[in-house]
This record gives sequence, C-alpha cells and structure tokens, in this order.
Amino acid sequence: MSSATADVNYTFTAAQIATLKSYGDVRAHAEGEILTEEGQTHQDFLVTLSGETHIFVETPDGPKRVGWMEPGQFTGDISVITGAASLVNVTMGKAGDLLHIAHDRLQDLLVANSELSDIIVQTLTARRAFAHNADHGSVIVIGAPQDRLVFTSRDLLSKFGIPHRWLSPETDPLAERMLTAKGIDPADLPVVFRGGSQVLVRPTASEISHAFGFDLLKDGATADVIVVGAGPAGLAASVYAASEGLSVITIDSGNPGGQAGTSSKIENYLGFPTGVSGQELTDRAVIQALKFGVSLTAPVKAASLEQQGKGFSVSLTDGRTIGSKAVVIATGAQYQRLPLEHIERFEGRGIYYGATPMEAQLCQGSEVVLVGAGNSAGQGAVFLSTSAAKVHVMYRRADIRETMSEYLVKRLEETPNIILHPETEISALHGVEGADEFDDRLVSISHTHRGSGETGTCEAPFVFLFVGAKPFTRWLSKNMTCDRTGFVQTGADLENLDLVKAGWAIDRMPSEYETSWPRVYAVGDVRAGSVKRVASAVGQGSVVVSHIHRAIAELDEE
Repeated sequence: MSSATADVNYTFTAAQIATLKSYGDVRAHAEGEILTEEGQTHQDFLVTLSGETHIFVETPDGPKRVGWMEPGQFTGDISVITGAASLVNVTMGKAGDLLHIAHDRLQDLLVANSELSDIIVQTLTARRAFAHNADHGSVIVIGAPQDRLVFTSRDLLSKFGIPHRWLSPETDPLAERMLTAKGIDPADLPVVFRGGSQVLVRPTASEISHAFGFDLLKDGATADVIVVGAGPAGLAASVYAASEGLSVITIDSGNPGGQAGTSSKIENYLGFPTGVSGQELTDRAVIQALKFGVSLTAPVKAASLEQQGKGFSVSLTDGRTIGSKAVVIATGAQYQRLPLEHIERFEGRGIYYGATPMEAQLCQGSEVVLVGAGNSAGQGAVFLSTSAAKVHVMYRRADIRETMSEYLVKRLEETPNIILHPETEISALHGVEGADEFDDRLVSISHTHRGSGETGTCEAPFVFLFVGAKPFTRWLSKNMTCDRTGFVQTGADLENLDLVKAGWAIDRMPSEYETSWPRVYAVGDVRAGSVKRVASAVGQGSVVVSHIHRAIAELDEE
C-alpha cells in the first residue's frame, strides 16, 4: 500500500471498534443498498464491520468508483464532520454489517476521545486533500475566465474546500458536451454542476451555500454565544468558547478566513517556520471549530443587533433571527475601493481584493498591478510573482518600510520581476474599447506620481487592491460606541459618558474587550486600537472567552 493510500485509508483495531460501538448502532445491509446519497447533509459516519462499501462520484461519463472500504475502515471525507453536502454516493458493494454513528454523536466522540479524534480528523482531511489533486471531482464550474459570477462561485467553493474543476466554454470540448447534454444555453452561463444531482444556473452565493450545505442555520436558533465574523479573531473565539463548553453560532457575510484567508503566505506566524497560507490556516481553524461543535454558516449577513431581555437578538438580512447570551463582534475590516470611475464594472473582471491560487491561475504570464504597502500586499506580491510576468507594486508613501515588515521588503527588492513604484497611485482604469458593461474587462491602467505629477500607462489586465481597511460596523446600533472612523471602542477606551449614552446598566466597568453594551465584545481588526496582525487577532479571540465566561456566570446569578 502506498503512503498516499495509507493516509486516506485507516483500519480501526478491534479495541477501537469496541469504543466506537458505544456511540452508534450496528445495522445489516444488502448488496447494492444505498447508504449515502450525493447532496445528503449530516450523513452518518459509517464503519465497515463486514462486507464492503463502495464510493462513487458522478462524472460527465457517468458514475465512477473511486474507492471501497473493507472491514475496519470508514467512509466519508471532511463533510462528515462539517455536516455539509456529500460529494459522493456510497453503496453496499458486498452485503455485510456497518456501524452507524449519527452526526451529533460523532461530535461527542471527537470531543471525548482524543486518540480516535486525531485518527478520524487526519484521515478525513487527507481524503479531501487527495480529492483536490485527483481528476475525478464531481463539481464542475463552466463559464468564461473573467465572468464575475464564475469568480464568485469558484471563490466560495475554494474557501469552503470543495474540490472542483473549472472549464472554459471557449476552449474545452468537455464543457460544450456537458452543456449540450443538459440542454443549457451558453447565454445562461455560468453553471455549477454538483455531480449528477443538481445544476445551478447563474447561481448566487446564497444558492451555492444552500446547495452544498454551507448554510444549515435554522431561523430562531439560539446559543450561549454568537460570533459575527469568521476571520482569525472570530474563529479563535469560536474554537476556545466551544472547547470550554459554550454553545456557539458563528456567521460570516463572506467566506471563512476574512482578509487573512486571502494571504498567499504568512511567514512570521508563530509555529510555522516555512510559512502558512491564509487559506490553510483558515481550513485548519474551521475544522477545529466544527470538531468542537460550532455551528458555522456563510455567507449570511448580520443586519442588526438588539438587546432582548437579558440576551441578544441578531437579525440577518434574509429575515432569519438568532439569539444568544453574549455576542462577539469580529467582523474585521475590508480593503476599500479606489475612487476610480467604473471600478465596480471591473470587479471580478480584472479588479481583485485578494491573491490566492485562483487569482494566480487567471493572471499566468500577464503583467499585474498591486496597490498597497502593508504585509498583506507584500505577501500577495511575492506570491503573484511566481505566475505573473511582472508585478508592479504601487503605493502612496515614499518609504514602504514605514508599513511593511523588513523581511517582506527585502523579498520584494530581491525578486527580479517585482517593480516598486513609491508615491504612485492609479488614476484611471481602461477596458475593452467599445465593449458594453456586460462584456467589458480590464485591459490597462493609468498611473500618476504624487510628487512630480508624471503620468504613465501600464498594460496590466489584473489589479489587486490591498488598501484602506474600513470596518464592518454599519449594522450596529448607533448606541454602540465607535471611534470617528467606525472602529468599535472597548474597555478602558470607553468614557463614562459613552456608557451613559449606551444605557450601561450593570454595576461594573467594561472588561478589556467589552463594548459599551454589557456582554457584547469586539475583537480583531474591527476593534479600535487593535494591532492589525493575524497573531494579534487570534490572541484577542482566544482571550475574550474568559471574559465571556465571567459575564455569563454574572448573568446567571442575577
């Protein structure tokens, strides 16, 4: 057996199976019986005791068997833990007995038994990684390279770790064959095929989220803590709160990871001497959170936060409402649009706000412009330099060292195809001459030197923006105290007058991360005065949980 196969196939010992049986029940199954269907959520964790289970994926050429499980082995990939939609069909290849462990009981097992938890999580994670590198993925996206909906669909699937293939209808014969077989008009592109069970035509992010089981949140759901935002701070708060016995609902308006999730490589994060990508860090944190029972949903957007009795109510923009005893605001900050004409027109068609492998694939061999002078900008430039012909880094300051770590500055200076443009800003965006809004895409940019006024043009069809972080706080009540730029103020930064205006009604002052509302906390980039680094956000998210425990105990004593 190869090492790769060993990673994805683990055989439980008799003693381990005896332990597992206390979490489920044994059932007999006939040959050919369907055990798990593609698209099924909250699937059972299945351990083969006798007989064989067979795993199939739906391909354009029909079902394809991609694996089988013998006695002692178990089915599934990471979706068994997350509760998301299964990407495969599982059938009984040879009659026998299976141990069924329901999704909620699997959560209990993962928390209670460290040995089995490590085995299960590592194996299921390895299977998902194997599927990313295999050529038999059942999820296929068909659409033009610079179609905004193609980018949105692929970005969402990538951020949730869904293995998928992207086919261009202009260059790939398979795309044409699949569209013809389903009777899909090219005018209706893009489409997302979820195996053989569902075709999503020009899907919204919400439709993809529901189809793949990323959004299983019920209206009226309650928990001890609601965490709004699933970046490093929000995920840290979620993991620590859940691991310490609190029930947690975590939501995010975009994809898990926040800005950090778009970082190609973070080299100064403690414990990763060779660096770690933002996506890898996010993937690990999400699995960790789900392992401890966090209910994670995205993309859903918070519309308002209201006090309701002794607790809180968070209303979502889709009309759903969720409740809790405490709330953690971890909505972070977003890179701002530049004040340029038609910039919205080119978003997803040449204008991007993150540098991940998906964007790097698009700009292979092209010249690109990256705007920004922070660490995220530096990391993005280094990453893009491996695929782009040239990377032009433009920033308003005279000295990039004022805002970027020295190790990154040296990396930029030593990379031959990275060109630094200090005191330079983009002055105009140019699309395809004569194209309408639907067919337009970015072709080039004009730039201006702030000191000399000298202008120039760069034939770069891809621009990456890493500038002007703006907090996500418009959904909060005006009674919530923020600084003049919209960042939430907490702890000692709050003055007595702020607390009076907010209606502070308990006999103590706010704790370090507590806002002007008791039991509502702000951590990470959204918090006024916070250090805008991943490690800082994770630290705040983990430390705030001790404050939450004390506040909930205080509430229970009232």
